[in-house]
Amino acid sequence: MVLYQPMNGYCYNSDTHFLYNFVVNNMKKFKNVKGEVLDIGSGSGILGLLVSREYQSLNLNQCEVQKTFQFLSLKNVQTNKQKSKLYEGSFLQIDFDKKFDMCISNPPFYHCNVIKSENENIKIARYNDSMPLESFIQKSSSILKDSGKLFFCYDVKQINEIIIFLNKYKLNLEALQFVYPKQSKDATLILVYARKNSKSLTKILSPLFVFKDSEFTQEVKDIYDKSSTHSIKVDSEQFN
Repeated sequence: MVLYQPMNGYCYNSDTHFLYNFVVNNMKKFKNVKGEVLDIGSGSGILGLLVSREYQSLNLNQCEVQKTFQFLSLKNVQTNKQKSKLYEGSFLQIDFDKKFDMCISNPPFYHCNVIKSENENIKIARYNDSMPLESFIQKSSSILKDSGKLFFCYDVKQINEIIIFLNKYKLNLEALQFVYPKQSKDATLILVYARKNSKSLTKILSPLFVFKDSEFTQEVKDIYDKSSTHSIKVDSEQFN
């Protein structure tokens, strides 16, 4: 999969690959995956494109607030011969014209109190003051069909708030996976799968370790192989 990305802006990283793999692993028990999927904050479009490539009966929808990424989302859809409906604007403010069977997102999750990049493009993509966690979960719940699925990744240090807000907005926590830089380090990322109005008990998946010594673990290598993406950097200034 060829993906155009901004030369001087936010680029997708390993979090998105891990989230894609997490989606696929949790969807194995479902047959005939179909319906409407929304990639919230689609950026260059990688997450939605990977998921819709995996499940060709899904109709891809993308939502993106930044003009640069709106352009890149559409360009990457066309480059990879897929189809998508792009909603332009803030996810929290868009009045969607349908309900979704699945929402997927690598949302901005760095806490707004940390030191921020001066690059506005990166700032919007990384820090959650542009889309607070509770607002993100509340809006996701409101646009999901009954039994609809929400997949996202987040800063593991905010797990308490994640669980509180999922419960508050009737999203049952179905599965969690913790991502560790290496076995000797604390977890830094959490992968979350929640389902609207579900009663299932929560499943904790085996941890994902990124590095062993200075090399990627075999599991991470396998995830990158499955994703099979190739990036091309372009000057994003021309798209604004």
